[in-house]
Amino acid sequence: MVAEIFADGVGRVDFVSGVVRIELVSLEPAESGQGKMEVRQRIAMPVDGFLHSLNTMGDLVNKLVEAGVLKRNENAPPPKK
Repeated sequence: MVAEIFADGVGRVDFVSGVVRIELVSLEPAESGQGKMEVRQRIAMPVDGFLHSLNTMGDLVNKLVEAGVLKRNENAPPPKK
């Protein structure tokens, strides 16, 4: 059996000492009803592993667009550098 980790999203992404560190966050309910994101786990990987994962996720986005699950926003601003 493979361990499964659920995350509502990604928090910080840092590059320290040659390693990319990605924080996985989950929404934690609060009494105020606002809830806040809390770090649950961190993934640490070498740069080449990080770049490979970006390519893999990009391939999935393209498949989701082709399947009609997602639409590309042609008016979106270009990514920040």
